[in-house]
Amino acid sequence: MQYRKLGKWGIKLSEIALGSWMTDLTGTAACDTAKATLKLAFDKGVNFFDCADAYSGGAAERFLGSLLKEYPRHSYVVSSKVFFPMGPGPNDGGLSRKHIVEQLDQSLINMGLDYLDLYFCHRPDPDTPIEETIRTLDDMVQAGKILYYGVSEWTPAQIAEALGVVEYYKLRPLAVIQPQYHMMDRFIEDEIMGLCERNGVGITCFSPLSQGLLTGKYRKGQPLPEGSRATHQADKQINNMLTEEN
Repeated sequence: MQYRKLGKWGIKLSEIALGSWMTDLTGTAACDTAKATLKLAFDKGVNFFDCADAYSGGAAERFLGSLLKEYPRHSYVVSSKVFFPMGPGPNDGGLSRKHIVEQLDQSLINMGLDYLDLYFCHRPDPDTPIEETIRTLDDMVQAGKILYYGVSEWTPAQIAEALGVVEYYKLRPLAVIQPQYHMMDRFIEDEIMGLCERNGVGITCFSPLSQGLLTGKYRKGQPLPEGSRATHQADKQINNMLTEEN
């Protein structure tokens, strides 16, 4: 396994990460498969394990945390994310100071950890000033609850504004972004890659194989492969990509 620095920062991540977006906890067999997958990844040198509070309503965090207890804390990098609603209340989602502080504490409880290595804003929040969000994340770094923070699926303008807030108030840096990036979606090449390179911001991409579409397993005129993501009733995104053009 090869490892890369996170932008200009010192922490090193494996070139391949293991995510938990589609964690299936519906039965013993599924849980055993997930556990075996993580063990295989760890044995092959993967040290970056990615999660989010919204994955399976918090169950993915709890399950990942239970598996990581078997490994020394210094041996892996773990992330989670915040934004999507976690309850019916008006403050149960978004990127306000209130929700970030409360949800980060819940994520740490879920995973049985004292701190997260990386913490992402899962999406931009149009109802919360970016300054409020970034200053809250800076406070969480100072409190020792996270080591580095980042954003996911933000526009170039939003990333630039966040970097401006960091510079103006001399805050802990925006260290990483997590965009979707693969040969069918190269949006970040236009502006975001250059913006990150100029500011030393790392990039950890998700869906590099377009949720499996680029593996070659899906063939025009043939039935969907048994057990593939496209057969998962909860996953509509890949089914929307299975078009004549693709």
